[in-house]
Amino acid sequence: MFNYFTNCPLVKGIAIGVGASALGFCLYKANEEKVDAFLRRHGINVKTPSAGFETMSVEDLMRTKENIEDLIAEKEMQEKSVTVEAEAEPAAE
Repeated sequence: MFNYFTNCPLVKGIAIGVGASALGFCLYKANEEKVDAFLRRHGINVKTPSAGFETMSVEDLMRTKENIEDLIAEKEMQEKSVTVEAEAEPAAE
């Protein structure tokens, strides 16, 4: 039964198609800015992702606000910990 699927041209075609699509997507993501710039130069308008805050519901806006506040607090804590560690080193000598 397994031998039938490995020799079936349809299965091989599907596997090659999926592999080629995955490779193409990875290459695009790795060079996304260059590809988008090339397409724009040739008249193809590529949409840039935007937050779209105007279309979000109040609940989604509040969740986004809380996430941003959490990120800001984490960054501030990282900066303070780096400052404390840098000050602690000369005191140890």
